[in-house]
Amino acid sequence: MIEKEKIRNEVILMLQSFSETEKKSIEQTLYTNLFASKFWKKANLIGITLSKGFEWSTMPIIKRAWQEGKKVSVPRSIHASRELHFYQIEQFSQVKVGYFDIREPIVEQTKQIRKDHIELMLVPGIAFTEKGYRIGFGGGYYDRFLMDYPNPTLSLLHSDQIVTTIPVETHDVPVNYLITERGIFSTVSTEQSK
Repeated sequence: MIEKEKIRNEVILMLQSFSETEKKSIEQTLYTNLFASKFWKKANLIGITLSKGFEWSTMPIIKRAWQEGKKVSVPRSIHASRELHFYQIEQFSQVKVGYFDIREPIVEQTKQIRKDHIELMLVPGIAFTEKGYRIGFGGGYYDRFLMDYPNPTLSLLHSDQIVTTIPVETHDVPVNYLITERGIFSTVSTEQSK
C-alpha cells in the first residue's frame, strides 16, 4: 500500500528530527504517564518489544518492571508464519540480535509465555489514529497476535504520531489505549481516561 508507506516514511522522518535532548524529555513524560496508569499498576506480567533506533526506548520500562518485581516477556518473530512468540527475560544477556537487527530472546535461555498470561501488552507502532489503528513496520505480526489477545493493549507515542486516517484492512486490530505526552486516551471513545 503506497499510502501506508508514505505515512510511515513521513512519521519516521518526524521522529528522527527530534534532538537527543527532546527525545529523552518526551520519553520521560511517556514513562511517567505509563507508570501512573492503572494498567501498569495491575499487571504482573507485561509484553514489550526491545526498541531500537528512532523508536521510544523500552529499556527503562523493562528495568522499572524488574525493579517492581514484574515479569517481562519480549517477542520473537517466526518469519515463516509471521507470528510472534513471547519469552520471559530476566536480564538483557538473554537477548541476541536476530533478523533485521531486531533484538530477540534467546530461546534456549528463556521460557515461552502463553498469550493469555501476558496481562498488559505494549504495542509498537509508527503512526496511529485516535481509534487506535496503527501503522507498524509492515508484516502484520502484531495484528495476528492481537486478534485473540484478551488483555489491555497500549502504545506509547508522541501526539505528532497521530494521523487523521490510515488505510485499515480487515485483519488490522486497534490498540485499546494511547499514551502520549499529554496523558492516556482510550481509543474506544475520545474521552480521556485515567
